[in-house]
Amino acid sequence: MLLKKTVEALVVEERAKQHHVLAERLAEYLKGNGSIAFNALGAVDGRVQDLLFEITPNRKLQDLILPEVVQTVCQELIEEHHRRELLRSYNLEPRHRILLAGPPGNGKTSLAEALAEALMVPMLVVRYEGVIGSYLGETALRLKRLFEYVRTRRCVLFLDEFDVLGKERGDVHETGEIKRVVSSLLLQMDALPSHIVVVTASNHPELLDRAVWRRFQLRLLLPPPEIVQLEEWFRRFETRHSESLGYAPRTLAEKLKGLSFAEVEEFGADILRRHVLAKPNSNLKQIVSECLKQWQARFRVTDTAKEEEAQDF
Repeated sequence: MLLKKTVEALVVEERAKQHHVLAERLAEYLKGNGSIAFNALGAVDGRVQDLLFEITPNRKLQDLILPEVVQTVCQELIEEHHRRELLRSYNLEPRHRILLAGPPGNGKTSLAEALAEALMVPMLVVRYEGVIGSYLGETALRLKRLFEYVRTRRCVLFLDEFDVLGKERGDVHETGEIKRVVSSLLLQMDALPSHIVVVTASNHPELLDRAVWRRFQLRLLLPPPEIVQLEEWFRRFETRHSESLGYAPRTLAEKLKGLSFAEVEEFGADILRRHVLAKPNSNLKQIVSECLKQWQARFRVTDTAKEEEAQDF
């Protein structure tokens, strides 16, 4: 086991140095000892492409509007990994297991991508449709195969909607198979070396197994944006596109209070599409006014649907 871990670490280091021939030979050694092979360039192997896909990260941490504590902790994590050799000289390892919690559309996936960009590594996203099997023991075996693959890559491994796999084992509605999957998942996560940064995201962290919670060195909450954060978003939007929207950022933030960051980005995209199509006679303030009316109408439809749902319940 110690030899296997040493060889896995060597594969990562040689691949980072662009020594692809040596990395490939070491990976072939692992293949002969029960692990999975990798191609020379480090791309996703065909035998695990149904379990995950790779993203080249483009989002930057400074482009995200985050709570101050989240921003600070992420910067600390990045520094730990960039200076990992110093930490190891003191027999310490960088933190590498992160749980992101919060409502959908508020930056969990974007933050995972930004961390990968800052760490200069690819982001591997788990495909649940490929991992979760219908037969007894099948999911645990696929998880094992997936984790064997990532062990020899420096990467950010992203598991969205983590409560799908990490459900509370005490839930009386869950089967014994789910409990076995959670146990397998915990064992695999414990065995991951620190050069793999595991980022998990959950819209329903209350569903997670208590033992899953303990595995994470960092647990960060990404709440819906407040007015001051929406104001900052619109200020950056105007700067990025060198256009005035005709409304003060504060005014737009107050009118769109309650939207998630993902919804605000879609609102901005609506404005840009109409602006481009209306050129050269575009009136940006009028376009923003029309978009506001439509989005506020969406609010009313959503509120009505929620009221009806509550009555039916």
